[in-house]
Amino acid sequence: MTTNTLMTTVAALAISATAAMAEGETIGFSQIGSESGWRAAETTLTRNQAEERGYQLQFSDAQQKQENQIAAIRSFIAQGVDAILLAPVVATGWDSVLEEAKEAEIPVVLLDRQVDSSDDLYLTAVGSNLVHEGEVAGQWLADAVGDKECRIVELQGTTGSSPAIDRKTGFENAISGHDNLSIVRSQTGDFTRAQGKEVMESFLQAENGGQDICALYAHNDDMAVGAIQAIKEAGIAPGKDILVVSIDAVPDIFKAMADGEANATVELTPNMAGPAFDALEAYWADGTMPEKFIQTESKLYTQSDDPAGEYEARKDLGY
Repeated sequence: MTTNTLMTTVAALAISATAAMAEGETIGFSQIGSESGWRAAETTLTRNQAEERGYQLQFSDAQQKQENQIAAIRSFIAQGVDAILLAPVVATGWDSVLEEAKEAEIPVVLLDRQVDSSDDLYLTAVGSNLVHEGEVAGQWLADAVGDKECRIVELQGTTGSSPAIDRKTGFENAISGHDNLSIVRSQTGDFTRAQGKEVMESFLQAENGGQDICALYAHNDDMAVGAIQAIKEAGIAPGKDILVVSIDAVPDIFKAMADGEANATVELTPNMAGPAFDALEAYWADGTMPEKFIQTESKLYTQSDDPAGEYEARKDLGY
């Protein structure tokens, strides 16, 4: 047997051993809820990844409430799961329950959102750079508007959540050097279409029926889709009279772009589970400690990026 063949065989055996060890592991997944198409896709892809890898997934829907997530994590600990995935609804208030998981020697992986806790309380966090997402959205708008005076309304995500905080910060960073750009109204739409529509209706009423609004920045696509409906009902052309930029890249925002009713979106991949499971498998295999933050890409899509094709490619992915 050649050296290369021997090395290949050893590597294959190591991979097989790791897969065998991971087979049948039980993982608790505390999901925020189903407030958006993106969130539904994350749940679907996490279930799919777990099934493909042979894991038993214990799923808990928190319905947007932190107390439900804390109760779920404590239930996972009591069950003796092998790992916990947590998509935290807000950033604060996790220290005690994460300490309990650490004492039980159960690794915790954060998905798509951060917590304001010591990083020794979780194994790693998988997500995008949320501030960068906001910066990409803000820079697109600055480039699109040029020197034109632009009054912006902002639909924020859930109050206190890391995406709402960081996406706002990033957007403001990007437009801060442009005196012609100003956020004139900003309110939470709680990441939902219904709230996005409702809040946008109030913005339109407050801003001369919408005539004084140049652009909408929404912290997620679902709020943007709801807002687009409100803009249309007000007799204004979204995507033309009011520019629309948002974050997530869910199928329906590509449909809106194909219809000329939205202008740009920044992608947040819903496949956080793949990198999370990879990190857990390496940790289980030989104690390999992953980086504390595993960053996913934040890609900008506009009307020039074949939105109809992107819609067709994404519409069956569980959004």
